[in-house]
Amino acid sequence: MIVRRSVFHALVLSLALALAPAASALAQPAQTVVWSGFPPGGLGDQVSRPLMERLKNRYAGTLILDSKPGAGGRIAADYVKRAAPDGATLLQVPSSIVTVYPHTYGKKLGYDPMVDFVPVATLAAYTISMTVGPMVPPEVKTVQDFVAWAKANPNLANYGIPAPGSSPHFVGMMFERASGLPLRSIPYKGGAPLLQDLMGGQVPVAFNVISEVLPHLKSGKLRSLAVASPQRWAAAPDVPTFTELGYKDIVVVEFLGWYAPARTPPQLVRQLNAAVQDAIGSPEMQEVFTRNGLLPLRDSPEAMAARVKTELTRWGPIVKATGFNPED
Repeated sequence: MIVRRSVFHALVLSLALALAPAASALAQPAQTVVWSGFPPGGLGDQVSRPLMERLKNRYAGTLILDSKPGAGGRIAADYVKRAAPDGATLLQVPSSIVTVYPHTYGKKLGYDPMVDFVPVATLAAYTISMTVGPMVPPEVKTVQDFVAWAKANPNLANYGIPAPGSSPHFVGMMFERASGLPLRSIPYKGGAPLLQDLMGGQVPVAFNVISEVLPHLKSGKLRSLAVASPQRWAAAPDVPTFTELGYKDIVVVEFLGWYAPARTPPQLVRQLNAAVQDAIGSPEMQEVFTRNGLLPLRDSPEAMAARVKTELTRWGPIVKATGFNPED
């Protein structure tokens, strides 16, 4: 009997030791830091801060939003790429960081979105607005008016972008080519500082995320002349699309998402994805999306990966046609 018990205890101990690494790998981390690639105050804060409140009762771990701004989001991406794949470190970025940057920066990028990251959850879709501020006279109400104003004031023909080589930058470049205007881009370290200068009259026009300018469109402090969505954006129904105005190639709808380092256990990814999808469907988050003019997205990790791959393929010829040089 003693021998049998010893054998049984030895088997239990062996099984426990064999399963210990797997159990540890699948345990939800007590705290997860979601690193944004841009300064606070922009799109990421609009969505993720209220989302994290909704996740408190849906996900065991605590989620914290922090920021590593710089290099158009690449600093945060490089940091998360090198983090341990244990679910404690995530990346929050607009989709252009993983779908456009590989074409704009090539081998200089430092990460491969299809190799170095695991898609975790899509959060929201948005479009890009061409928005003028107080530097532009109030009688400029349309894109045609702006073209005439810019031709008459070539020394002021600048436009702000939240990051060089991002999709808003390419919307600006495509507009520049199609309109024949010799515009000059002014890169910022995110949408929040760009919005501050646009409203302060330091830059005449910005190509930026619709949600960041929407409150100021409603108050009349800013004027959106066009949006890059294929149809008019529900939150700004009076603003025409570029395609309506004859700029057929300017069609961009991006998405905000969370990514984990490669080799993060699939079960951890699925657990967080399920919690995020559930939270996004809550009435409180639906109100957040409506208020900010965003469209909620509730992709599975597989659907998110397919979305990234599709957009990565689509942006290749677009970037090549502009002749973009990251050194410009």
